[in-house]
Amino acid sequence: MAARGAPPATGYPAPVSAPFPASLSDGLRFAFGTLTVLPVRVARWDRPAARGGMLCAPLAGLVVGAAAAAAGLLLLLLGAGAPLAAVATVAVPAVLTRGLHLDGLADVADGLGSGKPAEDALRIMKQSDIGPFGVLTLVLVLLAQVAALARAYDGSWTRGALAAVVAAVAARLVLTLAARTGVPPARPEGLGAAVAGVVPRPGATAVALAVTGAAAAGGALLGADGAVRGVLAVLLSAAVAELLLRHCVRRFGGVTGDVFGALTETAATTALVVAALG
Repeated sequence: MAARGAPPATGYPAPVSAPFPASLSDGLRFAFGTLTVLPVRVARWDRPAARGGMLCAPLAGLVVGAAAAAAGLLLLLLGAGAPLAAVATVAVPAVLTRGLHLDGLADVADGLGSGKPAEDALRIMKQSDIGPFGVLTLVLVLLAQVAALARAYDGSWTRGALAAVVAAVAARLVLTLAARTGVPPARPEGLGAAVAGVVPRPGATAVALAVTGAAAAGGALLGADGAVRGVLAVLLSAAVAELLLRHCVRRFGGVTGDVFGALTETAATTALVVAALG
């Protein structure tokens, strides 16, 4: 998750402390500059800006999800059918993040699958190649996302589009939650160190409640069942991501940029599966 304006030497050094708070603009720049490939320059690289960025992460997800839904709806409008629309909807977030969330998922799968001690597992995760655990995980996750979206689009175009948006927002909400106080970084450098522990727990809770309420409101366009499905998508994706987060903290000693990517894809897949049920 490359950030324009961040110190380029060895990835993401831990942000320095700053005596003044970050503005909403600083937070949005941090969120979009680190979580997407959109041409947004990160103006500040300090802990207040990182805090604002992680609190604004679901907004970056909203933009990514809206773009993904638009691509799927366009193909449906052109008569391509639900399967191709689902593929396009899955492809757009990968493009807008330069595939780094998927890369993080594969790296974490290799690290966890190696069964090696934390130091060795972290070294495996830093390698540029992808091992068998990573390949298998990517294939299964992408198949699950496409199948779930195809099912949702078969239900109705609106249901599929809402599923894409809710999944993208829920996937970035788990980044806010994972950056909460008390979650340590696994390394002294990297994106994990840059954002680990920057979000106060009350702030993370407030964002989670706001996203859940927004998902319910969006799902209400499809009726009461849609509202319930939206809430369940957010809650279950957060719960599954939390299980993965805790396992990674136990295995690696903390979070890394790869762990954040794995959490994003895990939450998105969970939310999409929920959207396809019923």
